[in-house]
Amino acid sequence: MSRFESQVNNKSKYRPKAVKLMDQVHEVLSYHHYSKRTEEAYSRWIRLFIKFSGTRHPGDMGKAEVEAFLTYLAVDRDVSVSTQNQAFNGIVFLYREVLDLPLADDLAPVRAQKQPRLPVVLDKGEVQSLLAEIGGIHHLIARIMYGGGLRLMEGLRLRVQDIDFGNGYITIRTGKGDKDRTTLLPQSIRGELADHLERVKHQFERDVAEGTANVWLPGALAKEYPNAPKSWEWQYLFPSKSLSKDPESGEIRRHHLGESGLQKAIRSASQKAGINKRVTSHTLRHSFATHLLEAGTNIRVVQKLLGHADVKMTEIYIHMLQQNPGAVKSPLDSLNEDLLNETRAT
Repeated sequence: MSRFESQVNNKSKYRPKAVKLMDQVHEVLSYHHYSKRTEEAYSRWIRLFIKFSGTRHPGDMGKAEVEAFLTYLAVDRDVSVSTQNQAFNGIVFLYREVLDLPLADDLAPVRAQKQPRLPVVLDKGEVQSLLAEIGGIHHLIARIMYGGGLRLMEGLRLRVQDIDFGNGYITIRTGKGDKDRTTLLPQSIRGELADHLERVKHQFERDVAEGTANVWLPGALAKEYPNAPKSWEWQYLFPSKSLSKDPESGEIRRHHLGESGLQKAIRSASQKAGINKRVTSHTLRHSFATHLLEAGTNIRVVQKLLGHADVKMTEIYIHMLQQNPGAVKSPLDSLNEDLLNETRAT
């Protein structure tokens, strides 16, 4: 076992003086197999914390400085609850996993205020109009996202083996909270999806023939199954058209499609369809949940399909249905009807 592994596993006080702090952060995050996005977020917050504290080493600081920084984020930066929590988690990771230093459990910064935000939901006609305006491969991805309630990156990171045509479901691996779940594979897209897979397989076979077949896998899987990156079932369902160089390993790989292209396609389609709502990729997920509940699907089933840890997260869609202002008649309409009835009576 290396000295680094011993440090992480045994929580020793060893901290190499020659290694820069952020290099240590990167090593420990990689050792624990945190996602690239989490690593970037934690590193950003750690740097901001150090800068806010006058570039002092975190080992020379503690509870007071952490509380001051988190309070600054809530009061001066007016960040959201989730943003403050992410910063808090990054700093806790720094102290407990990287520096192996205790951090008080009774931190009491000023908490960010959670502002209630109702999700944007499209009615079925709007969804149909939106999807009709999305072209190319993004059209298929958007329908999968709406048909199964997938988040943006869950859709783009799907692998070939995640599609089960026989049983009619999609497996979402390492979704939010690093959890796996299954969701619906719409019957209406199976033929198109099968044709798409054939085209992707032809591309994969060309990569194999040219010796460039390679796809990214999490560290543990790549070590346990060294041939997996070159196997068909591990390839991305929506691969990029071009090969790219991995910024960390330097390996040439075929990554999945980027999120910006899909996001732009959805925004553009919303404008073309004349939808006067703030439509994002997540709107498809909100609409999926709402339409299932409207159809009488049990809320516990919807919870599992969405991957919510707590059913209270799913209940927001129930609350929206119960409030449904469209089912309530405005007093102005009632007033006009009363006047009309009076006129007819005379």
